[in-house]
Order: sequence, then structure tokens, then C-alpha cells
Amino acid sequence: MKTLKNLMIVAIILTATVFTACEGKDEPKKGGKEYPAGSIVWSKDTVVILKDHYVVPKGKSLYIEEGVQIIASDTLVRPEFIVLGNLYAYGTAEKPIRFTVDEKYRNEAKRFGRYWGGIIAGYDSKEVLLDHVIIEYGGAQTTEQSKSFQYQLFKTETGEGVPGFHFCNTEGSFVVQNCVFRNNAEDHIYITGGKSIIQNNKFIVNGFDGGEAVNYKSDCIADIAYNLVYDANTNAFKFSNKGLMKTQLHAVVYNNTIVNTGWRRPKIKGGSTWLEVGAFIEFYNNLTFDCRHGVKRDTKEPEDEKSVITPNFYFASTQQGIDGMTPDEKKGQLMGANDIFSATPGDKNPNFTNFTIQKNVDVLAGVNKTTDIPQTFNNGWDFSLKSGSPAATGGITSFTRNFGTNGVTVDGKTYTSKAPSAYFGAYPVK
Repeated sequence: MKTLKNLMIVAIILTATVFTACEGKDEPKKGGKEYPAGSIVWSKDTVVILKDHYVVPKGKSLYIEEGVQIIASDTLVRPEFIVLGNLYAYGTAEKPIRFTVDEKYRNEAKRFGRYWGGIIAGYDSKEVLLDHVIIEYGGAQTTEQSKSFQYQLFKTETGEGVPGFHFCNTEGSFVVQNCVFRNNAEDHIYITGGKSIIQNNKFIVNGFDGGEAVNYKSDCIADIAYNLVYDANTNAFKFSNKGLMKTQLHAVVYNNTIVNTGWRRPKIKGGSTWLEVGAFIEFYNNLTFDCRHGVKRDTKEPEDEKSVITPNFYFASTQQGIDGMTPDEKKGQLMGANDIFSATPGDKNPNFTNFTIQKNVDVLAGVNKTTDIPQTFNNGWDFSLKSGSPAATGGITSFTRNFGTNGVTVDGKTYTSKAPSAYFGAYPVK
């Protein structure tokens, strides 16, 4: 068992009883089922203080129960959470698990403070489940003391910003659902291998000077659906087959809502969705709202020609937005034959239940060097559709998901991707 001295971790139960993060106890799951022998268990409603990097050892599994808070408290070390074994985080809607920082850093002015490193799974990590988990204020840059650098995970050089979550085992599987990623200074999610489902999540504000909400490379098979992305620095989704080892990237991406994305990015890639290097992408029923671009490709290294990017819904309240989503072969701006889009500024407003377009919209704020960047996210916003919305119909449901039938098995349970809906975006008419 790793000692407290080595791990520098103190876990304090809310009743003020102290327990250390340890291995080897068989403890009951909900319903009386016991965890596998040798599992590490962080019991519900406890607080774990990370003063140093934490490592789930190879061959071990860490189970995190509902209501646990993991607080990275050392702004000098800026801890990373390394998973060389397996991670199963079982939060609930009432009691989510939270990876965060000291409360004094949880504010808008310090949203990109890079106070900890993120959850980084290793090459031998077979499974990860994140269900009802909050991951926020990450993005620390690697040093020679960073465990991800020492284990040569994610990026193999120092000075690299760490994503909120990274998975790389090409033979592994993970599911991320019902989670909230927010205020991470780099990508929220960066994936380079495995089978996965990402659904019913909120990706809120990321990227200090770059970064996608969801970034997939080669050797991945994925279904990505019913997610909300708000104010990603570069793109909501980036798909690239770069790094191919065994399997071409194939992602079925459907019924997602993308709002105010790409404004802060002054370079060519900033927009809403970016395709490149032979990625095979199926992109259906997605709703893009006031983003810098619609779907855009790398003109020199485009996506696989069998990719499908229609039907989708595109709304722009300004002429800049209209220009950014207008098909342009030289610029790589794409539009599908069955897409619905604004012909003029403000045309075909999808009419969200509770969201007000800000007065000074500048989807090229990063290029124009204006301060008209997206407004601060409001938890009271409701991105469901009002009755009569032009986005309420026109989607398709006839395509095949990667994991709609057989699913992805994690911790002995098979998870399937949700069935598509004929409306556009992540939320139905309310």
C-alpha cells in the first residue's frame, strides 16, 4: 500500500473523521454487491485533498462513490490524477463527484488558472467510467516532476497543457456521461485510443489560448451525442486520424448543441467543428448557434471522403456568422445538402427556451482583438426548444450508431448510446 508520505493525500470525511486513500478493502456497492478484491474505494460524501500527484497503480481499480470531492490544493505542485489501472466514478445527479480546486480559485477571474493537471489515463488503463462528475479549473502545464511526463503519457515534452480527461489505450473502453467540464485551460477531453460513448454532458468554457471541447485522434471508435458545448476557445469538436496505429477514427456525432464557439481563437481552426487527416465522421442533427464557423476541414489534409455531414442546423445572428458558415472550398467551409441555415442574420432562430443573444456579437473577436467575447455562462439558461422552433424537425434517425446495439462494457455493465432524435440539438421542445 502506498503510504501517506508518498501520496501526500489526506481524505477527510465530512464528519471530520480522517481516512487515508488506501488499497485492499472489500467494501459493499449499492445493493450489497462487493467491490473486487484489492480495489481502492473512496467512500461517499468524503473530501480528498490532493497535495501531490496521485496515481492509480497498474492492475488496480479505484472506485469513487457519490458526493466525493477531490480538491487539488497545492498551486505549486499543481497535481495530476494519473490512472494506470482503472477508474470508476459513480456520482449521481443529487451528489455528483467533483474534481476541483480550493474555493478561493473558483471564480471567473481565475477560470484559466491551471491549478491542477486533469485525469490522465495510461496505456494499460483498460476502463474508465465518469458518470455525474464535475471536472473544472484544470489545464496545468507539465514539468519534469509531472507524473504524466515521467510516464510519457499524453504529451512527451514539458510545458504542455494537460486536458481535463485523456484516454489512450487503443484496446480500452470508457464512458463519459452526465458530466460537467468547465473552466479548463486546455481541451476538456483529448482522446487517442479506445471505444467510447460521450453523451448527456455539458462542456462549458475552455481554452486559454487554444483547445477544443472534445478532441479525438486515430484508433478511436466513438458515439458522441446529446452534449452541450458553450464557448470552446477553438472548436467544439476536432476530429483527426493523425497518429494512426491500428484503427481509423470513426465517430458518429449527433444531436449536440454548440453555442458561441471559436470567437476567442484568432487562427484558421477556430469555429465549431474541425475535420482533418482522413477521419471518418458522421455528423447529424447537430445545432450550431452563433459560432465563428460551421463545419470546416483542413483543405490540405481533409477528412475521409466517405464522411457524412448532413443534415444539421446552423444559426447566425450577424453577417460575420453567415460568412463563416457559407460554403467556401478554398477556406474549407462545408455545408451539407440537407442542412437548415440562416439565409440572413437572425433568420431561423431556433428559439431556445431561456437564452438571450448578447448585444455585441463578434464571432471574430479573437481576430479583431475586440472584447466582445462570449458572455459568462449562466446556469439558468435552458437550451431546449420552444414550440414552433424551426429546429424542432428535419433531423434523421435512420443512421447506425457504433454502440447503439452492442454497446460499450465498463465495470461489467454494458452502456449503449442513446437513440437519435429528429429534432436538432441536444434538447427537445419544452
